[in-house]
Amino acid sequence: MRILIAEDNPQVRHMLERTVAKWGYEAIIAKDGNEAWQVLQQENSPQLAILDWMMPGIDGITICRKVRETDDIPPVYLLILTAKGDKEDIVSGLRAGADDYVTKPFSLEELEARLRVGVRMIQLQSTLREQIKELKDSLAHVKQLQGLLPICSYCKKICDDKKYWNEIELYIAEHSDAEFSHVVCPECNEKILKPELERLKKPNE
Repeated sequence: MRILIAEDNPQVRHMLERTVAKWGYEAIIAKDGNEAWQVLQQENSPQLAILDWMMPGIDGITICRKVRETDDIPPVYLLILTAKGDKEDIVSGLRAGADDYVTKPFSLEELEARLRVGVRMIQLQSTLREQIKELKDSLAHVKQLQGLLPICSYCKKICDDKKYWNEIELYIAEHSDAEFSHVVCPECNEKILKPELERLKKPNE
């Protein structure tokens, strides 16, 4: 999985790049907030981002807010690195759109654990999107018959919404995915078909 690392401190940036690569991720590097924002707007942008709170150009919190306010940016899990550990700062960061945070100085074990949470969330979102797409595709092919349908007591034709009388099989075919195979029921076979066949077998008088 590709991870955006936006950090203006070269030492911290290089350490993060080497560390996430060791964990099996592909690092995409941004040296300031402007570069990070450009990366996130690109097609096939990383699905997970580590953003420093304080950066030149655009700070990490502003990037979070801009990402959440931009509809055409794919879902991305945003993790903030910050030296601000006060409760008020953390709350403001989460309200701006961050999914998680790690306070500096941080342990690599904690960072790895939080990244794994992010990966699980991304995978869950991806699964849900696929399921929703499949459901929408299925619903697009489903037609339902519902409500009160006027049907003639004699010929069994159905009156549609435009007040046209249709053969029952034609109406059902147009309003559902059902298909018809014409057969003769046992009752009609005894009452109608057999007498008609017997009549046809008799010589003309």
